[in-house]
This record gives sequence, structure tokens and C-alpha cells, in this order.
Amino acid sequence: MSVQTFKPSVRVGNWNEDISLDEDLLKDFLEKREKGELLLQKSGRLKKCILQKVELSFSKDGFLHFGDVIMLLNPENSEESLSNPSPIYGNYTVSVNPDESALSSKTQLTAPCGISGISNVKPCARNVFIITSVDGSDYGEPLHYGQNFALRTRDGFMGHLYLTSDQKTFLKCCKKSHLQEVSLTDQPSYETCWQFVYLDPQLRMENEGVPVPANTKLLIVHSKTNRCLAVLRKYILWTFFGKECEVTAHTYLNGHKAEENENHWIIVTGNPSDDINTMFDRPKPPSEEMNENKCIVKPLQK
Repeated sequence: MSVQTFKPSVRVGNWNEDISLDEDLLKDFLEKREKGELLLQKSGRLKKCILQKVELSFSKDGFLHFGDVIMLLNPENSEESLSNPSPIYGNYTVSVNPDESALSSKTQLTAPCGISGISNVKPCARNVFIITSVDGSDYGEPLHYGQNFALRTRDGFMGHLYLTSDQKTFLKCCKKSHLQEVSLTDQPSYETCWQFVYLDPQLRMENEGVPVPANTKLLIVHSKTNRCLAVLRKYILWTFFGKECEVTAHTYLNGHKAEENENHWIIVTGNPSDDINTMFDRPKPPSEEMNENKCIVKPLQK
């Protein structure tokens, strides 16, 4: 019968220290796992709360109203996508971009919070906003071109935060483009006021005060700085959810003094049908074509 000469009690010096450290690491790991404090658990909890499916509001009359749950979508520029077939060219929606502090939050997101553009065009808690009145308009009242409103996140975990912007400074600007920053705050003010502006500059004055149609190209202008909301596809941000685009408040004009595709937005509402989530995904009738301003153009009758 063999006798074991070496036992754990014989190990001294670094050997004993290594064993103690391994035991302490395992003990800390088990305690954090029981409390749900592991990074994997925090990340999974955050994604579960922020990516849950949300139903958009249905527009019965085709216009936007105060209290509507909508999605801000920057459509793809077909010319750019053909000249440069890159995954960054596509449809992007404005979404909440939480930082590391959100991993420790179990109740709701806290301000300040970032904003980014994502390629996910399916409505979820992260990329939907509620049109909120700032001038005393009643819930369900139509929204008009040139009228101030606020865009806020949903209640609950999303924290009831408002989309805000202000003049850029040396200490407060976008990280990549260094343009005017757009973020979320919990304090409503004039900096959280926005306006919908008609897309065609030649018909802009004629449409002032007209109800805003849903699912139509338009501009979103910051009331205080008079700069348009824009998605910058060439500036990539690394987030918890992968590569996303930077969102800023900056007006891009072409040679005809008209806003370019970075400033074009479609306010997406829900589709009442059962098989399609949004009106943006709804297929167009084959007998009708859509022009650049999303106006229906019917073919000529023979």
C-alpha cells in the first residue's frame, strides 16, 4: 500500500498563496452570481428591458397627434447605397444609447443619456418616442408644422427622458464629428422643444400651420438653435449593442439650399394589420408609385 508523501499542508510560499487566491476568486464569483451582479447578468438584464417590443400608435386620419408613440426613421439614400455598397448605408432610427452606469440600474435609466442611430427599424423600447405637448395642447390633438413639441421616452425603465440639444461648446459636443450634441435629459425646458418642418423649401411657408401627415418625409428642427436633426453614417460609435451611427443637430444644405438626406426623417406609426408592425414596412400597391416627397402619383389613364 502506497503512502501519499505530499499533501496540501506541505505546500508553502507561492503555492499556498495561489490556492488561497483561487478559492477567494471562486467565492466572490459565486456571491456575485447569487446577487445577479455579474457583468453578463447585468448586460442581459439591460438588453431585456431596453429591447422589449413596443406597439406604435395607429393614425386613423393619417396625421400625427400629441401622445402618439412613434419612431424617428432616417431613410436610405439610394444614390449613396449604389455608389458605396456598405452596411452603414441603410435605414436608421434614433435610439437610446445608455452608458456603463445603466448596467447597475435596476429601476430606470438616468440622465444624462446618449443618443445614436441604429439599423434596427423594428419598434422596441429603445427606439420609440412619445410626442409630448409643451404649449398646453390636449392629448390626441393634431400636431401642426412649426408647432413646438417634445419627444420623450416611455415610462418605467426608460426613465421618462426628453430629447434635448444646445449650442456646442469646447466641452459639450459630439465625440466624433464635434458638432452640436443631441442627448436625453430628465428636465423639460426650451432646449427640449422641436418642430416638424415641411421638406420642400419652396412650399414651406404655404404649409406652416398645416397638420403633419404621418409616414411622410419631413425635417425635425431644434427650436432653440434652428438646426436640423441628422444621422451621420460615416461616424461610427461602439456601444453595448455593436456599431452604431452618431446623431447630431446640424443642417446639411446642397447647392440648391435644400436639406440633404442626413436631415430627412419619416415619422413612422403602427400598421393596424396583423402581419406587419409599422406603416413603413407596408407594401405599396403596384398600381401606384411614390415620388421623392412620398406623394402618391397615379398612372395616367389611357
